[in-house]
Amino acid sequence: MLLLNTTRDALLAPLQSVAGIVEKRHTLPILSNVLIEKHGDQLTLLATDIEIQIRTTTGGHIGGEDTAITVGARKLQDILRALPDTDINLTLDDKRLTVKAGKSRFQLQTLPAADYPRMNLPDGDAVRLTVPQRTFKRQLAQVSYSMAQQDIRYYLNGLLLIADGSELRMVATDGHRLAYAASDLAVPAPEGQRTEAILPRKTVLELARQLADSDDPLEIILAGNQAVFRFGPIELVTKLIDGKFPDYERVIPQNHPKLVTFERLPLLASLQRAAILTNEKFRGVRLVLGEGALKVISSNSEQEEAQDELEIDYHGDTLDIGFNVTYLLDVLNNLSSETVEWRFNDGNSSALITLPGNEQFKYVVMPMRI
Repeated sequence: MLLLNTTRDALLAPLQSVAGIVEKRHTLPILSNVLIEKHGDQLTLLATDIEIQIRTTTGGHIGGEDTAITVGARKLQDILRALPDTDINLTLDDKRLTVKAGKSRFQLQTLPAADYPRMNLPDGDAVRLTVPQRTFKRQLAQVSYSMAQQDIRYYLNGLLLIADGSELRMVATDGHRLAYAASDLAVPAPEGQRTEAILPRKTVLELARQLADSDDPLEIILAGNQAVFRFGPIELVTKLIDGKFPDYERVIPQNHPKLVTFERLPLLASLQRAAILTNEKFRGVRLVLGEGALKVISSNSEQEEAQDELEIDYHGDTLDIGFNVTYLLDVLNNLSSETVEWRFNDGNSSALITLPGNEQFKYVVMPMRI
C-alpha cells in the first residue's frame, strides 16, 4: 500500500522536529517510534516519552492512502540523513514500512498506531500568553544553564516560569548559583493573576533548540499540571514539575557596596585562561580586587599556577574571593551585552552580576573557599 511520495527534506525536516525527545532505551518499545498519520496531503508526525509530546504537521505530500503507523524514529531519521536529496517513496506492506530512494531500499518494522500513547491536551481554566519566539529563546539562554542536573531536589532540575501582570519571568538555580531574567508581555496576563509553572529540564532544552530567532509568535497555555507551547507547525505538550520552588527574591543580594563594571569579553578571556590550570574537580579561581586592577589566580594539585590581570575602574578596599570558574564562564558566555556589572560585599558573601541599566537580568553566584 502506497503511503506517500515526497522529497527527502520534506520528510526529514518534520521528523527532526519531533525525534529529539525520543529516548534510546525505553521500557515500552513503542516509545522508540514516531507516529506517522496521513490524511489527504497532510502528514502529521508525533513523538512522546510520556512526559513530553511533540507534534508537527506538514502539507503538500503526494498520493497514498490515509493511514497511521509507528516506526523507529532514530532509524528512519538516520536513513533519511544518509540518502541524497531526492524523491522518496514510502509503502506499507504486512506491517513493514519500505523506504525507496533511487536504487536504495530499506524495510522497517512497524507497530500499531492504536497502541501509541498520547498525552491529552489540558482543558478547563488556562492562562494563555503570546510572546515573540526570539524573546522567549533569549530568556531561556540567560537562565537555563543554571538548572540543576539529577538533583534529589527534583524541582531544581527545571526552570520556574512566572506570568505576573505584564511581566514574564524565568528563574533557574542549582543551589550554588541562580539566574533570573524577565521580559515584558505585550498582552498582560489576566489582571491580578500570578501563575507559576516549573518546566522540566528536557522541555527547556527542547524549546531552546527549536524556537526560531524571529518575531514569530509563541503561544503558551498553562493549565493544571501541563503546559502547551505552539509555534509554527509545532505543538509541544509537557507535564510540569510538581514542587515548591525556592523563594528566589530572598537569594538576590541587596545593597552590596562594591560595584565594578567589566568589559564582558576581556573578562571572559581572562577567566578562560585561568581556567586552564584549575583543579579538575573543584574548578576554583581567586579574584583579587584591588586599586585599578583585578587579578585572576588559579592553581591545581600539581602545584601549577596561572595569574592574569585586568585594568579596571575600581578604587575601593581590597577583596579576595573565590568562585567556581564554570559558573562565571556560563553567565558570560550566555550574555550578549558589551559590559556587565558585578556587586560584591565581602569574601564570604555571594556576588551579584547584572547588566548596566537593566533590571530584568540578575545572576547570583556563591563564593567558594580556595
